Amino acid sequence: MTDEKQERLERLCEALKSLTYGQTEWLKTVIEQFQKPYQFKRKPDSDLISDCILQDFGDGLRIHHCFSNESFSKDKFEYALERVANFCGMPAKLARRGNPGHDITINDVRFSLKSQADRSLKINRLHISKFMELGKGSWLEENDLTGLREQFFFHMLSYDRILSLRRLPTKEKLVCHYELVEIPKSLLEEAKNGRLVMVQKSRQTPKPGYCYVNDKNGKEKFQLYFDGGTERKLQIKNLDKSFCIVHAEWRFEQNIN
Repeated sequence: MTDEKQERLERLCEALKSLTYGQTEWLKTVIEQFQKPYQFKRKPDSDLISDCILQDFGDGLRIHHCFSNESFSKDKFEYALERVANFCGMPAKLARRGNPGHDITINDVRFSLKSQADRSLKINRLHISKFMELGKGSWLEENDLTGLREQFFFHMLSYDRILSLRRLPTKEKLVCHYELVEIPKSLLEEAKNGRLVMVQKSRQTPKPGYCYVNDKNGKEKFQLYFDGGTERKLQIKNLDKSFCIVHAEWRFEQNIN
C-alpha cells in the first residue's frame, strides 16, 4: 500500500465517525457491491479506454446499480465519462446543456454520446432511436429525402467521433452487462450512396422514409430512418456491429434486492 493510499484511508476512517447509522448503511451497500464478482475488459489497443478508465467507469456503473435496476441513462453516461477521464489523466469537458452537436470533449476530440437499453435490443445490431432532430422543411416527395440526408451529414460536422453505451440483455436476473461501442463516422458517411425510399403507404404526415446502405454483396450495413412522427427525427436502424469498434465491456453482479 502506498503512503498516499494509507493517508486517504485514514482520512476516510476519521470521516466515518461523524456519519449517522443510516449513512453507514448506505456505504455498507456500496462496499458490498464492490465485493461482488465482476468482469471488466477493454480492447487492448483502445485509444480511449485505459485500464484506469475501464475500472473507474465500471465502478460508477456498479454504484448506480446498487440503488436502481434502471439502465445507466445518457446524462449519467456523460457525467461519469467526464469524471473518470479527468481523474485518469485525459482532460475532458462536457458541452453546454442542449448543445446540438458534440456532448463532450476528451483530449480536444469532440464526441457525440448515445445510449441504448431498449428491451428489443439486438446484440449484433445497433439502434439509435433519436440520432438528431430533423426540424421543419419540405418533406413531401421521395426527392425531399435527399435534403434530409444532407441535414444528417451537416450534423456530423459538429463532432469527431460517436460512442454508444449499450446495456445488453442477460439471462441472469441480477447480472448487468454493458458495452461501449464506437460507430465510425466513415461508416455513416456511406449513406451518400444509399438507396432512398419513401414509405408511400404510410398514414403519417409527413411520410417516413429510409436510406438503405449495403455492402458490395448486397448485405445490409445500416438504415437511416427519417421518422415522420410528431418529433420528426432521424433514427439509425439495424447497424451491423461488426463494422464498429467495441472499446470495452463491463459485466457484474448487482447488490440489490
